[in-house]
Amino acid sequence: MAPRRPGGAGAFPRSVEPPRLPRPDPAQLYAALDLGTNSCRMLVAQPKGSQFHVVDSFSKSVQLGQGLEASGRLGRISMARTVQALQICRRKLDQHEVRRMRLVATEACRRARNAGEFLRLVTRETGLTLEIIEPEEEARLAVVSCAPLVSTRTEQLLVVDIGGGSTELVWIDLSSVPRADRPRAIMRLHAGFHPAESPFPAAKVVDWISVPLGVATLKDQFADVEDDAARFALMSWYFEENLSDFSPYNSSQPREGFQIIGTSGTVTTVAASHLGLKRYDRTKVDGLRMTSDQIDRVIRDYLALGPVGRRNDPRIGRDRHALIMSGAAILQALMRIWPTDRLSVADRGLREGLLYAQMSADGVLEDGAF
Repeated sequence: MAPRRPGGAGAFPRSVEPPRLPRPDPAQLYAALDLGTNSCRMLVAQPKGSQFHVVDSFSKSVQLGQGLEASGRLGRISMARTVQALQICRRKLDQHEVRRMRLVATEACRRARNAGEFLRLVTRETGLTLEIIEPEEEARLAVVSCAPLVSTRTEQLLVVDIGGGSTELVWIDLSSVPRADRPRAIMRLHAGFHPAESPFPAAKVVDWISVPLGVATLKDQFADVEDDAARFALMSWYFEENLSDFSPYNSSQPREGFQIIGTSGTVTTVAASHLGLKRYDRTKVDGLRMTSDQIDRVIRDYLALGPVGRRNDPRIGRDRHALIMSGAAILQALMRIWPTDRLSVADRGLREGLLYAQMSADGVLEDGAF
């Protein structure tokens, strides 16, 4: 029997290495890290045209604000858990040799009496320096991240960012901006809600508010209420009470020309449930439009499931089930005040806003961001 020749019929197939993508030039990379009350998230990206391309990402539930509502302090275990996540972020930054970055902390660190001690611990253990940003900048960056989702038909826009420790609402009047320029007018708000005079048509920020209630803090406020439906109703009405100082609170809007953009894990989870996704798919969720009635049906389904059913529902996920009803209570309050046929779901937020702002300031995006 003749020996088989290498590469001939019957030979073992040669292993083929998948083509390696060229390593991004570190000089073109930017990073944005968002340390919130519940999660630690980071993106590494490079500018690409008028958008950016994500090179690496990280997201982990760290529950930094666990117990903060009762004690006013960040807990030792929560801090240690967060430092471990930040050490992973540091390794990713080193791996990609990122030099341009903004690493920010939000509501939990704004409120904690020992926030300074925690930030010093982070620097000592990871070499990272985090900055605590004010609520206005957090709201502004969330708005900027949602610019690509703004419809050219939108005249009145409400952007809602439901976080772990706070919820930001920004109402924007676009009626004086030409339709084609409305998304770009939103982008220009990265410089401030009340920018200096400009030759460009401006988006007008009617009002904004940062409510110190997010999915974690609202849940903690009503943790002693045992009945599931009663707890949900109390959370929703309590959140609405905290909107009384928001000037558009008493203004009903015609559904035509009015758009809400919701950015948060709550909104994306509700969207995934509406679509019946057993496995989360960002491409199907980001930019999806939902009506008030569709959102209400999902929330009623969550209530019917009860705590045990929600814990086992794959559409909600193990990381989200404990916080989904406090987030849904906030969402229901917003839908009750401003019913809409166009709530756009944004799987984007502070990290993306930080990236857009850095890249816009450096002038590396074509024709401005977006």
